[in-house]
Amino acid sequence: MSRVLIGGVGNVLLGDDGIGPYIVRLLESLYRFEDNVELTDLGTPALDLTHRIVGLHSLILVDSVASDDAAGTVVVYPKEVILQRTPAQRLDPHSPALSECLMAAEMLGAGPQNVLLVGVVGESYEPGGPLSEPVRHSVQRAIEAVLRELERLGFTYEKRLVPDEPRIWWSDDLPADSRAVFN
Repeated sequence: MSRVLIGGVGNVLLGDDGIGPYIVRLLESLYRFEDNVELTDLGTPALDLTHRIVGLHSLILVDSVASDDAAGTVVVYPKEVILQRTPAQRLDPHSPALSECLMAAEMLGAGPQNVLLVGVVGESYEPGGPLSEPVRHSVQRAIEAVLRELERLGFTYEKRLVPDEPRIWWSDDLPADSRAVFN
């Protein structure tokens, strides 16, 4: 059976770096996924990420990324682009571990066939700070990117009639466009 992991990457206590876990919590609250779809907050993984991705069919990660694009821009990176980056080149604060883990899983012959990094260009990484306004405005676009990839891969989901509590314990504020997200 094909399995997919949707992982939120980032430190929730560093402002925009927490967008990955934030998106995963919103996805869990807004949608029901089939049993072979796992959603998890991966925190700030290092090489320990390898054991999470070995044997997966597909991997979708959500993280804050560095880019020349404006803050809040959603940028997607397929597996080929991630693997082109040497560990010293950074797509995001965690990409050295990501590219190394993907390479290690490939060397074991058990790397995910499909990998997509849904990146949100960050603006502020202040300790204890909230998500910046541009990043909060990108939430719906990032969720849509994840759902499009699931559909492309043939995985199914359904919108909850009544969303669950998103369990975003580190933030009191929902995205500015939360009416669109939660309706």
